[in-house]
Amino acid sequence: MEKHAKIFVAGHRGLVGSAIWRKLQQHGFSRLIGRTRAELDLLDTKSVGQFFAHEKPEYVFDAAATVGGIHANDAYPAQFLYENLQIQNNLIHHAYLTGVKKFLFLGSSCIYPKFAPQPMREDALLSGPLEPSNQWYAVAKIAGIKMCQAYRRQYGCDFISAMPTNMYGPNDNYDLQNSHVLPALIRKFHEAKESRASEVVCWGTGSPFREFLYSDDLAEACVFLMDHYNEEQFINIGSGSEITVGALAETIRRIVGFQGKIVWDASMPDGTPRKLMDSSRLFALGWKPKVGLEDGIRLAYQDFCQRKI
Repeated sequence: MEKHAKIFVAGHRGLVGSAIWRKLQQHGFSRLIGRTRAELDLLDTKSVGQFFAHEKPEYVFDAAATVGGIHANDAYPAQFLYENLQIQNNLIHHAYLTGVKKFLFLGSSCIYPKFAPQPMREDALLSGPLEPSNQWYAVAKIAGIKMCQAYRRQYGCDFISAMPTNMYGPNDNYDLQNSHVLPALIRKFHEAKESRASEVVCWGTGSPFREFLYSDDLAEACVFLMDHYNEEQFINIGSGSEITVGALAETIRRIVGFQGKIVWDASMPDGTPRKLMDSSRLFALGWKPKVGLEDGIRLAYQDFCQRKI
C-alpha cells in the first residue's frame, strides 16, 4: 500500500478496526477514512454505494460486524445472520463497483467445524457441522469468504480473506450479556473485587481450550497481509498457543487482584471443546505475534479501568 493511498477502515471504532487504524497511523498512512454507525449505516445499500462513489477508497479493511459471545449468538440468530450478510455484501460489492485495489475481509475462527482436527488448517472449512451456538455468525462469515473468492474468479478483484482467532485488547466489548469470554471475565472479576464478593460464577466447566491474540498483533498482521498476500485461499491469523478457559480465568483473577474463589456453572454451555488455529502459512510468510497473553491481559485490564465501565 502506498503511504498516500486512501484507506477505508470499516468498523474503525471497534476492537479490531481501532487497532488497524492505530497501526496504519504508526506506519505513516495519513489518508485514512472512518465512519461511525451514525455517519454511515453499513446495512443501507444505497448509503454504502454513495459513500464508495464519493470517497473512492483505494484499499479497504473490513472489520465491521455484528459480534458477541455464546449468549448473544444464541439469543439473536436472525440478527447475527442478516446484519453480517448485509454489511459484507454491501462492502464487497461496492468495493468491486468502484475499483478498490485491494480488499481484506476479516472472518472468525468459528467458521470451522465444531470437531475440526486440531490445530485447524484452512482446508478444514466445510468439512463438518458447525458449533450450534454460533452457527449463524459462522455461516455469514463463510459466505463472506466465498464472496471474496467469487469476485476474484469472476472479476479479477484482489480481494483476500483472513480468519483471526479470539481477539482482545483496547476498545473491547465488556458487556456481560454479549461480550466474549476474556473481556467478560475481566469485568466479572473487577466488579467482584470492587464489591468484595467471595466468589465469581463462570459459565461452563472451564475445560475448553481457547487461543487468544492481542488486537495490536492482529492489526500488524492485517497490514502485513495487504502488502504480502494475494491468494484466493483465506489465511489464519493466530498466536499458535492455547489455554483452558479455567486457566484463563485464574490468570485474569490474579491480574485483576480478586481474592475470592471461582465457581463453575456446568449447566451453562462450554461451546466448542477446542479451537486452536494452524497459522503456519502466515508464520512462514514472516509474521509472528509480539504480545504474550499475560502482558496482553494486563494491557486490556488497564484499558477497562480507564474506560470506567
